[in-house]
Amino acid sequence: MPRPRTFDEDRAVDAAMRVFWTAGYEATSTQDLCRATGLGRSSIYNTFSSKRDLFDRALRRYTEQFTAVQLDVIQDAGLPIRERVRRILWTAVEPEPDDPAGCFVINTIVELGPKDAEIVELLDRDHEVKLVALTTAVKAAQAAGEVDPEQDAAGLATYVFTVLGGLRVAARRGASADTQRAVVEATLRSF
Repeated sequence: MPRPRTFDEDRAVDAAMRVFWTAGYEATSTQDLCRATGLGRSSIYNTFSSKRDLFDRALRRYTEQFTAVQLDVIQDAGLPIRERVRRILWTAVEPEPDDPAGCFVINTIVELGPKDAEIVELLDRDHEVKLVALTTAVKAAQAAGEVDPEQDAAGLATYVFTVLGGLRVAARRGASADTQRAVVEATLRSF
């Protein structure tokens, strides 16, 4: 009879997520994962079967959590569209204090995207959900007179997420908060 688990699997995935987010897939060793999760090598492999399985679960957890937060902001029709966009971008200027610098998704695309179609497909689907939601919100803002109706709604949505990605890359390289704020303010002039 197998021994019952004595650890919280979700906490292990969250801890692994932060390690992968910080170091990337290839640079993260099994020992790094053991240290972060507090689990032994056998517990990691018995539970997750492989480093890749744990990585996939961590990446899915990240996308689920961050996409849910972004969708809540995007779909908050009680806020003007400009404020919704500001809040989305501001997560790169003032991230959660315990979060590693940058973005796990962007780091993963840069590292694994050129050689891993499965990862690209997962992240493209996640991005498309947010892009469609923001395009819909911009169109509603255009109908309400908040945004110039001549603007391309899908183009504006793409622009916002492109700027967000750039802000997160800049944060990873140590950009100052003042520089990040200036980028957000420049972007908001489009709305």
